[in-house]
Amino acid sequence: MVILQKLNPSNILYLFALLSCILFFALIKLCFLRYSCPVYLVDFSCLRPPSYCRVPFSTFLENAAEFQSFDAESLTFMAKILSSSGQSEETYLPPALHYIPPKTHHQDSIKEVHMALFPIMDDLLAKTKLSPSDIDILIVNCSGFCPSPSLSSILINKYSMRSDIKSFNLSGMGCSASALGIDLAQNLLRVHNNKDSYAIVLSTEILSPGWYSGQDRPKLLLNCLFRMGSAAVLLTNKKEAKKTSKYHVVRTLRTQRAFEDKAYLSAIREEDSRGNLGVTLKRDLLQVAGETLRSNVTVLGSSILPFREKLRHGVSVVRRRFLDKSREVYVPDFKTVVRHFCLPTSGAPVIREIAKGMRLGERDMEPALMTLHRFGNQSSSSLWYELAYLEAKERVKKGDMVWLLGMGSGPKCNSVVLKCIRPNMVGESKKGPWADCIHRYPIVSNIH
Repeated sequence: MVILQKLNPSNILYLFALLSCILFFALIKLCFLRYSCPVYLVDFSCLRPPSYCRVPFSTFLENAAEFQSFDAESLTFMAKILSSSGQSEETYLPPALHYIPPKTHHQDSIKEVHMALFPIMDDLLAKTKLSPSDIDILIVNCSGFCPSPSLSSILINKYSMRSDIKSFNLSGMGCSASALGIDLAQNLLRVHNNKDSYAIVLSTEILSPGWYSGQDRPKLLLNCLFRMGSAAVLLTNKKEAKKTSKYHVVRTLRTQRAFEDKAYLSAIREEDSRGNLGVTLKRDLLQVAGETLRSNVTVLGSSILPFREKLRHGVSVVRRRFLDKSREVYVPDFKTVVRHFCLPTSGAPVIREIAKGMRLGERDMEPALMTLHRFGNQSSSSLWYELAYLEAKERVKKGDMVWLLGMGSGPKCNSVVLKCIRPNMVGESKKGPWADCIHRYPIVSNIH
């Protein structure tokens, strides 16, 4: 107090200005530390399963009829789910599930791992001209199969990777785990700001151990919806990679609602009354997914939307709360910032409901609907098939923003926003999982 009394007004003003400058430069430094290490998505690869893994509806149902575990009502239910799912007759199941009865032993699952992960790893390394010894960080996600040694160890052993590689194995994280893996890779690359590093994220779902052989309808859904697929994504913090990388990772965001019992139990793996293990999807799953999505979109919108959209949304919330509760809350137009959308492929009705809630049109949900139609729900890797679809259609231009939105059990919602810095080069769009069929899409009847 004595010191302050001795200070004259000019000195107080000087002290205030000095503190303001210190605070300003501290904030600048904080922002610099956060964003001084840009992370680039160099390239990615998606698995194109072999044709002998294709499973038309008739084959699926004929095989299922031979299983003693399914009664007539279960078969009728699965036929109904298949016909309304939005997927075509060209989706794939691993070889183990083509047998009667299905092979669900551990060794069969390991063979499926090799089939799903090795080809895309080979393709990604070939496209980027890297050797396995160049990789500093390896992240593998698979929700339902967690062997020992881990999936990441299987990759390290196969490709004789370095002894100091930082490997991570994510299990039980649901369909949004690939977006979660990108978030983890980005954070690790930013930690290694002083060291140029490469990170690979591998996403798949091993289906053979998740096959349900019972008659509980909520558990039969996954037999009908999940299909074979995998993706490999290469990221780096090398500054010179900006010249050759496809995308800049602009923003990642993770939200979850596992703290609520209702949400936590909306999709859970458990045994039925006969001891058969399967994933139960509750009736309130869509409501829970909507609440989880809303929290994610709200936070993401606050960081990427222009001020005008934020203001309109905020005013509508205040107006509804204090003036007229019957008025609808204004949904911000994300298309003012984002050009392309990769939505969860959880089923055609779910895709349409998400698009409706986000004010998206038919063209915006086209990548998700077409991926679901051609490849089915491939769990966490589906987002990359959607991005591959957009690239095969040559729609992604330099400067375009792409939003990858993953939703999974837990429940959780993970977002990845990318900015295109290098569109496909000549000939690139003719490669990848859509190479021989992109000319047939979009199938208009599937959208309407």
